[in-house]
Amino acid sequence: MDVLSGLAQGFAVAFDPVNLLYCFIGVFIGTLVGVLPGIGPISAMSLLLPVTLSGSPESGIIMMAGIYYGSMYGGSTTAVLVNIPGEAASVVTCIDGHEMAKRGRAGPALGISALGSFVAGTFAIVALMLVAPLLAQVAVAFGPPEYFSLMVLGLTILSFLTQGSMAKALLMAAVGVVVGLIGLDQINAMPRLTFDRLELVDGIGLVPVVMGLFGVAEILANIEQQIRRDIVQSRIGSLWPSREDLKASAGPIGRGTLLGFLLGVLPGGGAVIASFASYAMEKKLSRTPERFGKGAIEGVAGPEAANNAAAGGAFIPLMTLGIPPNVIMALLLGAFVIHGLQPGPLMMSQNPKVFWGIVASMYVGNIMLLVLNMPLIGMWVQVLKAPYRILFPLILMFCIVGVFASGNAVFDVFVMIGTGLLGYLMRKFGYEAAPLVLAFVLGPMLENNLRKSLILSQGSFEIFVARPISVACLALAAFLLIAPLLPALRKKREKVALDVTE
Repeated sequence: MDVLSGLAQGFAVAFDPVNLLYCFIGVFIGTLVGVLPGIGPISAMSLLLPVTLSGSPESGIIMMAGIYYGSMYGGSTTAVLVNIPGEAASVVTCIDGHEMAKRGRAGPALGISALGSFVAGTFAIVALMLVAPLLAQVAVAFGPPEYFSLMVLGLTILSFLTQGSMAKALLMAAVGVVVGLIGLDQINAMPRLTFDRLELVDGIGLVPVVMGLFGVAEILANIEQQIRRDIVQSRIGSLWPSREDLKASAGPIGRGTLLGFLLGVLPGGGAVIASFASYAMEKKLSRTPERFGKGAIEGVAGPEAANNAAAGGAFIPLMTLGIPPNVIMALLLGAFVIHGLQPGPLMMSQNPKVFWGIVASMYVGNIMLLVLNMPLIGMWVQVLKAPYRILFPLILMFCIVGVFASGNAVFDVFVMIGTGLLGYLMRKFGYEAAPLVLAFVLGPMLENNLRKSLILSQGSFEIFVARPISVACLALAAFLLIAPLLPALRKKREKVALDVTE
């Protein structure tokens, strides 16, 4: 199937009234969780994962994807108007976006955020449409050794790029692998790590773990701190940027789009890293870097384009290789598996309706987001005034109901509460949850491909260094593990964060 015929089939799926409704619900909720500080797309997606079971696979995945890229749009509203990032990828937007708002330029800041996001999102969708079929043809030649090595590389990159200690990130990845192996052995069906508990025979569910680590832990972390919301009171005015604003923003949007897309495709990359890298790059390239931090529109345009391009680029390794490059894609992988689908190189030939339907829905969703973000700013400002003493108990209630509904088991609720307390303690002691969740999802796949490789080689580990792709991935992973030990490379690893805080 060529690209044009596939896209035509995809739009037929996307314009189905039910799928259009799910797409709208997804982008609306995504914008909402992006606007509201302290929730984030992971919590919302894990909360709504059980809802997708009632519809078709296309409808469920379209809604989940809409929540993800919709939250990238919504996060800029809170960052500009309140100086609180509604979503982690919008942290950098606070720096110049809120300064613009305080100077009476909230309208152009919000307008350029929406335009940059739309341009970057559209580019990412076109690139996904063109690159994914080519990469899928290459990925067909992948065997168990290549998949194992690629997953090792992905986990290593994620640990390398974490803001805190790499040792702590690797420890969390190891914990995630162990927790993912609870249940029946995939090769000989023998129970392991179940402690003779019948509830553990099927393993630990993805939904309670993610909702605990990100939903419950987020609520507990926010309850103990007073979030000050200093909403800009002045009239927002025209959202359309001036000609000078557009001219100043064109370069940052273009560079942010390319940089964000590339970082989104890489395992372990993502919207947060892309937005920080874009801001640092624009500050380096600017002839007047002293303007950054004082209301430079380039400091809004570049990062907003980068985080939206990264959100679209992250779909490529998931859809073509079946490997999630970040935690949100790991959750989407879980949604695919729940619906009996396996993303990977054969997905376009075996389930073209799902693949092209998702791609086409992203076109539709980006237009919906432009409509939602530009005229409805006033409504989002009112939403920001919702008191957290009402909001957080409602979120907790929805988490409990959603987890119970996903498996009809009270045990899952206890798992969610337990992982929520664990996630809260991890935050207190500087341990990140992202490596744990990604390793939890990839752990069974990692083990399965390791054992298949050893069966093929009759127990010889030489199979991993005998194949070029496999040995290249393992060599890069080894380099990244050694890099933090070298002072010069350790400084480069911290470079982006330092550039932003200067």
